Parts: sequence; C-alpha cells; structure tokens
Amino acid sequence: MSNCCTPRDEASYDLIVIGAGSAGFSAAITAAEQGVRVALIGYGTIGGTCVNVGCVPSKTMIRAAEALHGARAASRFQGITGEAHISDWRALIADKDELVTTLRNKKYIDLLSAYETIDYIEGAARITEYGVIVGDRSIYAEKTIIATGSSVSVPQIPGIEETLYLTSTTALELEQLPKSLMVAGGGYIGCELAQMFARAGTKVSIVTRSRLIPEAEPEISEALTEYFKAEGIVVRRGLKYVRTEKSVEGVSLTISVDGQEQTLNAERLLLTTGRNANIGSLGLEEAGIETLPNGGIVVDDRMRTSKPSVYAAGDVTGRDQFVYMAAYGAKLAAKNALNGNSHVYENAAMPWVVFTDPQVAGAGLSERQAKEAGFNVKTSIAPLDQVPRALAARDTRGLIKLVADADTDCLLGAQILAPEGADSIQTIVLALRHNMTATELGEMIFPYLTTVEGLKLAAQGFGKDVTKLSCCAG
Repeated sequence: MSNCCTPRDEASYDLIVIGAGSAGFSAAITAAEQGVRVALIGYGTIGGTCVNVGCVPSKTMIRAAEALHGARAASRFQGITGEAHISDWRALIADKDELVTTLRNKKYIDLLSAYETIDYIEGAARITEYGVIVGDRSIYAEKTIIATGSSVSVPQIPGIEETLYLTSTTALELEQLPKSLMVAGGGYIGCELAQMFARAGTKVSIVTRSRLIPEAEPEISEALTEYFKAEGIVVRRGLKYVRTEKSVEGVSLTISVDGQEQTLNAERLLLTTGRNANIGSLGLEEAGIETLPNGGIVVDDRMRTSKPSVYAAGDVTGRDQFVYMAAYGAKLAAKNALNGNSHVYENAAMPWVVFTDPQVAGAGLSERQAKEAGFNVKTSIAPLDQVPRALAARDTRGLIKLVADADTDCLLGAQILAPEGADSIQTIVLALRHNMTATELGEMIFPYLTTVEGLKLAAQGFGKDVTKLSCCAG
C-alpha cells in the first residue's frame, strides 16, 4: 500500500479532484471505487467547511444552547422548575473543537489510507489545458472536477475593513462570551447563531435587509420572528447598512430605515450576509470556464462546466449550498466524468433545514414559487396547536404549510416550523419524489403523538376542518 499523502512519481491520473472537503472526497471515493487513479488536491485544512467551521461546530454549539433553554423552559410543565447556565465557556469551546478534530480525522484524514488509488496532494491548484499545476508540479488527467467550496462573504459596508468584525467561523472560536452582539444578516446562519448566543447569555440583535429566513414562507418567517422576540432577541428588518466603525462599547453600525439613519452599538458585530465561491487562484477565465454573477461556476445538469473536460460540484457552483447536495453533485460529476455523462442532477425535492428552535424545514416549491411556475395553487396550514405531539410537549410553537396543485391535487411542496421539524421533512421528500397527491398523504397512516403526524393533519386540512377531528381520526 502506498503512503496516503505521498504522490506517486507518475504525474498522470484518470481524474483530478480539486478540493478536499465533502464534495472533493465524495468525488474521489466514487472514482476510486471504480478502480481509477485519482489525484485529490487539497489546500488549507482538510475536510472543508462542514466539519471544520460549518455544520459540525455550529450544530454542537446550538445543541448546547438548547440544553440551557430546555432547563429554563421546564416550567411550562406544572410542578417543574429548572435553571441552567454556562459555568465554563472555554471548556464548551474546547469540547466543540475536540469533536471537530475527531470527525476530521475519522471522516477525512484516516479515510485516505483505505483507498490505494487516491493520491492526496497539498497545494493551491491552477487549471491548465491538460490538467492542473500545484506549486511547481504539473499533474495530468483527461477529466478534472472542481470542488473548492465557498468562504465567508464580507459585505461592502463603509468602514467594515477597519472594524473588528466576526464571521461564522471566528464567532465559534471566541474565548470569551460577548456581552452583546449584533448579527448582520437574517439568513439561516445568522438566525442559528443569533439564537445560540442569546441562549448562552449574550444580548443579541439581528439587523437584516430582508425578513428572517427569506427562503421560508412568510407565515413561517413572521412566526419565527415572534419566537425570537419572546426570547429577548431584537429583530430589525427592512433596512440598509450605512457604515460601521469602532465605538466605546466595541462597534457601531449605522442603518437606514425609510430614509432615517439610526446608530446601533454592541460589543461585537457578526457578519452572516452570504458566502462566495472559492475560485480565486484557479485560473478559470484563462481556462475558458464561465462563472455566474455571484462568482459560482456555471454547470449544466450533468455537472459539466463550459470546458468539456472540467466538471464542478458543491458550493463552488453557487447553488444548493448544503453539504449533502455537495456530496451528491460530486458523486454524479465523478460518474459522468468516467462513464459518459448519463447521470442528471436532480434537486426538485431537495430538503433544507434551519437549526433554529423551532426548526425550519422545507422541500419542493413554496407558494410564491408555485404561482410563478404557473400552477393553480392551493395551500393548507396546520398550526402546531392542532398537533397532539405539540400539545403533549406543552410546546405549540410552529406551523406546517402544504402547497398543492388545485387542478390535480398533486403536492408541490411543504415547509415545517416545529421543534422537531427537521426529522419530519423527509416524508415530504418521498411524497414529492413519488408524485403523491394531498389526498393520498392525508390517507396515509402516521404514528400518533409524533410531529410528522402534523403532515397528515395539514393534508386533511385541504378539505376538512381538522379542529373537529378526534385523536387519530381521518
């Protein structure tokens, strides 16, 4: 067996994969399983965004904050009083870091030795006519896959470069919990981290140009906003960022609302206003590879770029920026690169989740998207106070919204706002994949006292008043 991190002397491979995150490993392993020689090129910390600075560290911190909140919210049950607090913030951060290191080793570094035909090469890559250059070394292959991911986007706010701001990466590395925090951006990252810090004891405000989770249905966005406010999080929407600068308290942010300027202050400022594709050093323009206005690499439904021998997958494409979609797209790219482009990328039933509390989850078309697509739309909303699971848990925060074609009754999409919503959305994914109707969903048997049972109630809500149904009826 060859050393996993020492390339062979030969510079010719069957496939080159640029990027050693989730997408890169997915592509490389898929190719290796077909017995071909792969050059996997990594630059920076192996493992990419998800395990190092994204999903893994953020979700473990969110779970820790949920534990705090759960104890404090225990009084919703009569006769129970609870309290919890952080006794050692640095210990909590160290515990998170240990998990990240463990998973980076287990799911990335240690895997390399299991695949003899993968050579791992460290360095910045640049695409050439026949392959890539890494440092002073040329590597050749007939096909190349770009999977370099994305990084934090810094908004062009006057004064931002002179301001000591946080990103979603550095916020999770703080050695001391800030007393106050302004979160610029109301997308899924901003909402998740805002609530986490608020539950940890920081005074938090969200300042955003749009509404919270703009991809979500308006009813869900509004409800989540009210739940945030109930937890003491200040939410300011519909504004423009004017300038930022250092202040006595730490940082000030001047905003404009309806033409009127206001200056807000906090100890720290967290930027969560988007991400940019990592394409800087790849030489895409010289290689004739087209990019989108947002910097993402243009790909077709077979993951091919405008250069026939080069494919791209994951966040670097500027779309569907979820780790599971990155791995899925990269697997298709590898199969197409090696086997004749027969696999089509399909995201019509793609699930997405926001790990706030309540969680937000969706799949398929929203009501607005369905109308824009030309459907005659009908909707049904089931508030969680109609779901027995929520009543038993004494937590009725949330709702379920279904979207269907009024002409055919075919389900088009759904969104869920519920404490356990993330684990319920896959039912809708399956329903969409199999072209189920709302009637068929409403006639399915669901286990009682589960959140997913709310989907049955919402489906029945198209034709019935669910408030007049008995338990398990219908």
